[in-house]
Amino acid sequence: MSRRQQSKTVPLAGFTDSILDSISDGVFTVDLEWHITSFNRAAEEITGIRRREAVGKRCSEVFRSSMCEVECALRHTMKTKKPIIGKSGYIINADGKRIPISVSTAILRDARGRTIGGAETFRDLSEIEALRLELEGKFRVGDLSSRSPLMQRVFEVLPTIAASPSTVLILGETGTGKELVAQTIHSLGPHSQGPFIAVNCGALPDTLLESELFGYKAGAFTGANKDKPGRFAMARSGTLFLDEIGEISPAMQVRLLRVLQDRIYEPLGAFRSEETDARIIVATNRDLADLVRQGAFREDLYYRINVVRIELPPLRRRKEDIPLLAEQFITQFNRLQRKNVSGIGAEALSLLMAHDWPGNIRELENTIERAFILCQEGLIGLKHLPDELTTHGLPRSSPPDRYAAHDLLEAQSIRDALKRNGYNRLAAARELGIHKTTLFRKMKKLGIPLPERDGRSANRQ
Repeated sequence: MSRRQQSKTVPLAGFTDSILDSISDGVFTVDLEWHITSFNRAAEEITGIRRREAVGKRCSEVFRSSMCEVECALRHTMKTKKPIIGKSGYIINADGKRIPISVSTAILRDARGRTIGGAETFRDLSEIEALRLELEGKFRVGDLSSRSPLMQRVFEVLPTIAASPSTVLILGETGTGKELVAQTIHSLGPHSQGPFIAVNCGALPDTLLESELFGYKAGAFTGANKDKPGRFAMARSGTLFLDEIGEISPAMQVRLLRVLQDRIYEPLGAFRSEETDARIIVATNRDLADLVRQGAFREDLYYRINVVRIELPPLRRRKEDIPLLAEQFITQFNRLQRKNVSGIGAEALSLLMAHDWPGNIRELENTIERAFILCQEGLIGLKHLPDELTTHGLPRSSPPDRYAAHDLLEAQSIRDALKRNGYNRLAAARELGIHKTTLFRKMKKLGIPLPERDGRSANRQ
């Protein structure tokens, strides 16, 4: 028998199995009763289930998948006769480990075109998922996320600060996330098993703030029928966060200084002092050093709380975080409002990037929440943004198209780079990753005036 004649005798099924076993994606097929009819080598490796154990069983008995519970991709294809490409999900392998996968499905037909079953391929995304988590870890500490170099410096010191028992002072404008930083310090530190108690010192008058912080005993004043523990007592073995510390009165400053120095306090109407072991974190949006110079804030208290200081940059100095934060808020509001908003359009994102955000992250969150009122699904566009953003964000003479928004964003980026580099044009160009002549050309095109002198002369002094 010739080689040509021998090749014709190779069974087609065996030839197909050899092809399927040579690819790296898992492949299995089912008949119309959902029994597995083939199971390739990669499917064995990904699932940890041997072929002889899988073939003949219903696929739901072999695959413990997120899709089996909610929406089976293969069942959808068998019903609609339409293939599915690259749907994400996960399976549980033989060792009980969750494996992220990407699934594609198709109909199996015989020579006459009749449906005889279905085929599914699945790709192991474990390495990709591990890489994603590794990259995400570089931009995340606790519940804080940022790609900004300014915030990365904060991230680097947070674990060390959290491990220390020292009082922490967090400085930053309103809406920059001071309380979230305090919560992160609490969660990373030895007091994480205790409660996190927050008090806004600027929201209460002195008399109420005193009883709120220190508590009171029954009979301390009219209406005090029983003992009430204060926030210092509630924060035992945990963390007490005092926000807007710059708003408290001189009298309250004296009482607070004693607690920080001696770790003791007296509830209103009490005859004995009580101890506290709470970790103290304070925050303010005011310049405490300036308040000390004015005599409005005690110098000894300032030095007592300014042991470890964290300064949070405003959102206008970390605009690279706007897409990341917007995506997080979209995910959050999709979950809360049960909507399916897929993201934010390029033109709308350009306007967000061009805005200065005086209200910082809180203002951005408010803007996304307002957009959800008008946007039911799909992408958030210009029409979903508040009027004050679209009216002032673009020149009135030009339509709100992607080119105008892009130019506005680029001009703002150049101005910010020049300012950060003391108007040294060469340094600004390097920061922007462009040549100096390209910077000149862009400034001319965008109508950005050249500074009276190059910042290089100032840097030499």
